[in-house]
Amino acid sequence: MTTVTVVRKAGRIAIAADTLTKWGGGKESAAYVANHEKIIRVGDSLVAITGSATFKLILADYFASLDEPPQLDSVADIFRAWNTLHGVLKEHYYLQTGEDKEEDLESSRMDVLIANPRGIFGVAAHRTVQEFSKFYAYGSGSPYALGAMYAAYRAPSLDAEAVARLGVMAAAEFHDETGLPLQSFVMDVEE
Repeated sequence: MTTVTVVRKAGRIAIAADTLTKWGGGKESAAYVANHEKIIRVGDSLVAITGSATFKLILADYFASLDEPPQLDSVADIFRAWNTLHGVLKEHYYLQTGEDKEEDLESSRMDVLIANPRGIFGVAAHRTVQEFSKFYAYGSGSPYALGAMYAAYRAPSLDAEAVARLGVMAAAEFHDETGLPLQSFVMDVEE
């Protein structure tokens, strides 16, 4: 019920998210929900969250409870952090994995995109971690976002933030579970 995007282009990294929350057939827009943001800060990383709206609260609470934020700088670091998080989700936050016996692994039931000065990453529900070289999107509006970003990425006049924002805006235009306004952040790539 959301769309989040991440882009790396010309020495800059951007991350963006819509702000709509849906419960069944009901829509809760940013005009009515004050805490509508779907991107949280974890150390020097920004994490854009899909899935239940509660996951934003859970992740913010979990990461704030740590003595220091985990390193989210590489695929291996992120995998370790998310594997530990999965155990905590089940034990302390009562995650219902609702697994099909055909599945190889339990699902954390959320997908997240991560942006930091070292790169752009994604963590899928089964804790598959990928590092992206150009751009990516997660969420129910991601097919629209990916198409828009693919078409826009090579345009020299569009920077990383413009491409990330276009992805979310395309999803909001054509997908009923993505809504504006959007939020976005940009940072420099650390070489």
